[in-house]
Amino acid sequence: MSEGLWSSLASLIRLQNQSGTWLLMLPTLWALILASQGKPPASLLIIFAAGSFLMRSAGVVFNDVADRALDRQVARTRSRPLASGALGVQAALATAGVLTALAAALLTLLNPLTLLLSPVALALAALYPFSKRIIQLPQAVLGIAFGWGVVMAWAAVRNSLDTPVWLLYGSTICWAIAYDTIYSLQDREDDIRIGVKSAAILFGAQTWLAVGIALGGMLLLLGLAGWLLGLGTVFYGMLAAVGGFFSQQVRTLRGAVSPAFALAMFKQHIWAGIAILIGLWLGYL
Repeated sequence: MSEGLWSSLASLIRLQNQSGTWLLMLPTLWALILASQGKPPASLLIIFAAGSFLMRSAGVVFNDVADRALDRQVARTRSRPLASGALGVQAALATAGVLTALAAALLTLLNPLTLLLSPVALALAALYPFSKRIIQLPQAVLGIAFGWGVVMAWAAVRNSLDTPVWLLYGSTICWAIAYDTIYSLQDREDDIRIGVKSAAILFGAQTWLAVGIALGGMLLLLGLAGWLLGLGTVFYGMLAAVGGFFSQQVRTLRGAVSPAFALAMFKQHIWAGIAILIGLWLGYL
């Protein structure tokens, strides 16, 4: 295989940018810690970390296949392999097939309930790229898709679906709506021009308020899940600290935000997710 093809495949799956993998993986790690009362099995941590990488990589391939014509019209995305013609659709679909097959192999190591839930994850990953053509808030579809890993992780530990996991799922959906709304600020002008729907367009000047409500909902649902599971005060202290950081982001969004700064704000959510992960773990000590 030529060096150019390898480079195109690496670019296709965003190998050098794993922000999406982190944002998919972190809520699954939250679920593993909560479901196991702070003592997640190492095997499950490895399986869900690897699965997050594989499914996020497959997801961006599905996205690029569906959006290749649109991507050519957007400054930020026109250099992607499919949009630029560096890679063909068949090669991209073959790559997605390999990634999905590897993720499916990991599922064989999990219990039957988790296996039963897995087709929903694949269906949501395939559906998301088309949502921006249909609904005004495709970020909600992204959250539903990303959050499903939480449900699977919980099932992998407990072999059941209890009330806290649905609170955690809702929290993850709210979080995705918030950070992906910030992400969508990068392309707002291009999206308006080509007719793509996004939260940044839907909310316009009130984007700061929408993000604030979504982040508030995230913290509330996460706090309720922690309360039902008896987490200690350290968790709530960390949640308050993260809330303070979120408040600063919301204040920033009230002013003009450049595309580069919107991307930087989006990436900061990885650190917020890591802080919550640490708070959840310390909450059980």
